[in-house]
Amino acid sequence: MKLKKGDLVQVMMGKDKGKTGKIERVLPAKDAVVVEGLNLYKKHVKGFGQGQTSEIKVFARPFPASKVALVDPKTKKPTRVGFATEKNEKVRKAKKSGQTL
Repeated sequence: MKLKKGDLVQVMMGKDKGKTGKIERVLPAKDAVVVEGLNLYKKHVKGFGQGQTSEIKVFARPFPASKVALVDPKTKKPTRVGFATEKNEKVRKAKKSGQTL
């Protein structure tokens, strides 16, 4: 997977289209990412027993990795990710500016 935790991404489709945020968690088995503050949903939880109360929990659902694009650090626009070797190290590079990520 070309995306990593902490990368700044922009949502390309869906209800949060155009918004940006940092990747909070990467789920390679599902090919999905969780972006902090985006794709939020509410879940109503019923309280059980005498001491617990009902509450509404807000949580972030994962985005498919194909629906987000990495933001180029130089141009601040969405870009694709490529790989190159520098000093016998595999590095990620932005396709638009060629800057190392």
